Amino acid sequence: MGIKATLIKPLARRIVRQTAEMAADAPACQTGIFQQLLRKGALTRFGKDHQLDRIRTYEDFCQAVPVADYERLKPYFEAVKSGEPDVMWPGKPLYLAKTSGTTSGTKYIPITRDSLPNHFNTARNALFNYAHYAGDFSFFDGKMIFFSGSPELEYQHDIAVGRLSGIVNHQVPSWLQKNKLPSYDINCIGDWETKLSAIVGESRTKDLRLIGGIPPWVQMYYERLLEITGKNTVAEVFPNYRVYVHGGVNYAPYQSKLQELVGRAIHEVETYPASEGFIAFQYRPDEPALLLNADSGIFFEFIPVEAFHQDNPQRFQLSQVETGVQYAVVINSNAGLWGYSIGDTVEFTSTNPYLLRVTGRIKHFISAFGEHVIAKEVDQAILEAMVNHPAQVTEFTVAPQVSPPEGGAPYHEWFIEFADPPANPDAFARELDAALQKQNIYYKDLRQGNILRELVIRSMQINSFRNYMKSIGKLGEQNKVPRLTNDRKMADALATYCIN
Repeated sequence: MGIKATLIKPLARRIVRQTAEMAADAPACQTGIFQQLLRKGALTRFGKDHQLDRIRTYEDFCQAVPVADYERLKPYFEAVKSGEPDVMWPGKPLYLAKTSGTTSGTKYIPITRDSLPNHFNTARNALFNYAHYAGDFSFFDGKMIFFSGSPELEYQHDIAVGRLSGIVNHQVPSWLQKNKLPSYDINCIGDWETKLSAIVGESRTKDLRLIGGIPPWVQMYYERLLEITGKNTVAEVFPNYRVYVHGGVNYAPYQSKLQELVGRAIHEVETYPASEGFIAFQYRPDEPALLLNADSGIFFEFIPVEAFHQDNPQRFQLSQVETGVQYAVVINSNAGLWGYSIGDTVEFTSTNPYLLRVTGRIKHFISAFGEHVIAKEVDQAILEAMVNHPAQVTEFTVAPQVSPPEGGAPYHEWFIEFADPPANPDAFARELDAALQKQNIYYKDLRQGNILRELVIRSMQINSFRNYMKSIGKLGEQNKVPRLTNDRKMADALATYCIN
């Protein structure tokens, strides 16, 4: 074991003890955070509007602070973005994390001085815990690649604005700086293909031991690395490669391919980060479920999925949750988020400690590659495409094609039943792809970086969707065809109805 790993080991033991204490008494941690948030929140415009200073119990809080999404809180977010202080949290945020997935386009999520440790210390704690329980600290002595967006930031009213993954680059601790790849200049390259080749060139001769990034990016890195080096497996290039850290998208569709490319067993660590906060992490190699981050500036609430769309759904504190129930996640945090639905659904596998798995999203969506495309965006894109390429659409749905049978890069697959098809289907597809890029910045990044290729349209036979819904017993006015699915179940069934 090298010097850095030797020095980290005692610090990791302390972090492991703190994590164990949090896990053993998570509800008490949540109670303390709840009180802290109310005290500081009462000093803000949001706090005055919702009389946070008068709240004494959780029941009071539920009455005063409604469950909200970005749209409902948008006037507050816009005031924060304009540079107004003391809106949702005392002072101004240090950063605004740009993210997609709202009906109005780009979201700007505050990251405050108080909320920074949630993002960065939690990532550290996840690695320290995992290394401790795996009995392997050796990866701290080698190089580490963290795939991210550009670290270049723009400034609005003295607030730095950028993607969360780019913001993270500005907070890497000094003890990790010499280990981290890619270099700043390479990380700023805008074109993904160029950036990928540069990362391979920079890293191929290094003693690489850890990689962090969403699966589609890492798969492309593996494949480019093997193409350039002529090796058969990643393990041949990096014999000391030990750990892959992933999160953000469903890992299951990628796992077998990534393991095949690596060529031998390595540690795979799942995390649950979001722009709104670092929610949970896998802390032991023998436990695939994720430990809720219960003592890091976030007060969690949970709403049973079947009740979420009710006018005033019952909300549960952590101490009230049960295993085996699908919950929508609502957070209140020292970033100034109040009653904020992050859109995810989880299921607890244990309440001692509080372990969970991510089960999906409240709304239909596609995020197989981290793009967070929602129904409004595909609806608007198809309307825009029909302006220059007139057509009549009876019904459609969209699904990700992660592993195209014909080979090549993945894509979004559109199953469209036309009552009157466009005169030029290829031009229509190009227009539709461009329109979706306008709607969703993450999809645009993936397309311009050639991580995704242009969408593919499958024209459907007349009555295809009607016959499909009938075949699954859901033909009727109360049942609607989902605009988007994040898996292939529906898409594969629809394939039998395709014309092309």
